[in-house]
Amino acid sequence: MNTTTVTLNPGFFSRRSAGDWGFAALTLLGMLWALSQYRHAMDGYEQAILVGSWPAAVWLGWFWRPARHLMLGVAALSLLAITSYQGDLARADSVFWLKYFLSSQSAILWMSMVFFISTAFYWAGMLVRGQGDVFETLGSRMAWAGVTLALVGTMVRWYESYLIGPDVGHIPVSNLYEVFVMFCWMTAVFYLYYEGQYQTRALGAFVMLVVSAAVGFLLWYTLVREAHEIQPLVPALKSWWMKLHVPANFIGYGTFALSAMVAFAYLIKQQAHETRWYKLAPLWLLGAALCFVPIAFRQRGVAEAGGSYWVGYALVAALIAGGILLGRKRLTERLPALEVLDDVMYKAIAVGFAFFTIATVLGALWAAEAWGGYWSWDPKETWALIVWLNYASWLHMRLMKGLRGTVAAWWALVGLGVTTFAFLGVNMFLSGLHSYGTL
Repeated sequence: MNTTTVTLNPGFFSRRSAGDWGFAALTLLGMLWALSQYRHAMDGYEQAILVGSWPAAVWLGWFWRPARHLMLGVAALSLLAITSYQGDLARADSVFWLKYFLSSQSAILWMSMVFFISTAFYWAGMLVRGQGDVFETLGSRMAWAGVTLALVGTMVRWYESYLIGPDVGHIPVSNLYEVFVMFCWMTAVFYLYYEGQYQTRALGAFVMLVVSAAVGFLLWYTLVREAHEIQPLVPALKSWWMKLHVPANFIGYGTFALSAMVAFAYLIKQQAHETRWYKLAPLWLLGAALCFVPIAFRQRGVAEAGGSYWVGYALVAALIAGGILLGRKRLTERLPALEVLDDVMYKAIAVGFAFFTIATVLGALWAAEAWGGYWSWDPKETWALIVWLNYASWLHMRLMKGLRGTVAAWWALVGLGVTTFAFLGVNMFLSGLHSYGTL
């Protein structure tokens, strides 16, 4: 008699290790502690979001192991900062690690410096022969440190807002300064995920460029506009919808920016041996895009508020574009295959489109509650629709018509311009119901 042995794959939960269950237990304790400590400051919706965040955090930590280290590190540093305040905001100027490291503004300034250093290391890895892997590893570690500091700064800023006054306290996603911090860490963390998935760090040099550009704007906005000061919410923003709509929106913005920089790398690799200047259009486009903000600010007549800063910004942008032009053959050697770049670009857009769609629906529901209508053709809403249609068309052509290669990369790169105007240009040139991040 023949016997057949059937081997069944172990179930999802049976594959969990002791470390997995320990992480789940720690996050559960953290959620219960936060609920017990801050329940008085939450309404029913916010408590439901907090409880729902526990299984989401556990799943993320199980699905992507580096995320658990990030969450635990952010929790530990945030708790150290919060307990150090002892309910007194003035201690930010007297307690050493608060003053220099863990107050919200200190952590965000450290984030800015660390992201710049990360970008420099990634580029050193691309250009320095023989030590590329060492520099890229340092760049990756600094990117992780920057994400950690950004999240710590966000969590501590949230707590600081309640120390100013219970009526002032709010999640820090309400103005241009706060969402720029979110954009920086959101873009970086999605890049770090793809870096691990594809086992290549070469893309960090390109993706961290857009993060560093955002940091450059954030520093100007902090120094000139003093935007880091915590302000009370305007009435329309006093809604639990904000806690869902804004983060979902910026997952979209971050992954769209990531896809555009991967598309840029794709075009550079494709044209690495091109010598005709007019065929190197992506480089000229990058230079124009990097110089857009200085030009736009001069047009608005605010150059006197930071003219020398933007001149320096434009010079750095020109040097970056020139460096990429001169070193494009060397860059090609370290970049992954075109098929890998194409796949990362597609997956980033797919994730971003899903969350941007969710954010748009949530925004419509929020608008109905705040203004009495789901859609009003406000400039921000109109440009959000343009962004959505752009990436919906890109995905349709990809899935239905097999869009690949040069056209897909150019489309994704142009999409960054559309997204940037929706994110920043509307605030600069247009006005409307969404004028919460004016310049």
